[in-house]
Amino acid sequence: MKILYYSVILFISLTNASVAQSIRATVQDHYNFVKNNSPRTERICQIVDVPVYGQAPANTSDTLAGALIGGAIGNQFGNGSGKDAMTVLGAILGADAANKNRSRQIVGYTQETRCENKTVYVNIEEKVYSHSTITFVDNGRTYSIDFKK
Repeated sequence: MKILYYSVILFISLTNASVAQSIRATVQDHYNFVKNNSPRTERICQIVDVPVYGQAPANTSDTLAGALIGGAIGNQFGNGSGKDAMTVLGAILGADAANKNRSRQIVGYTQETRCENKTVYVNIEEKVYSHSTITFVDNGRTYSIDFKK
């Protein structure tokens, strides 16, 4: 910037060599404001309910039906007192199988904090250099020259 300033002064001095005068010049910088969407990564956390799974409680009718079916199947085996033992064993195994055949269901909730990184855009206004203007007066006339540094 100083080089341009001195160049203009020298130019004016040489063109007006017969007139010894001092010339004042001013330099003004110009700026524009530019809006930019700037991406930023933010960590966003939230508390969520997470289901806790367990077995449904035993249903009495299912257990009773399993015992009856198991007893009927067990009755098909054995002779005499062995037949009675097989019927009782079949009833016990049938009731146990029906009891274990419960469905999974939600028995409660627990809270957990879950975080994730998200990209968000923020409007940022920046001051950006545009150009400069040098202004001077010579023989009563005002001159302005725009230039970039």
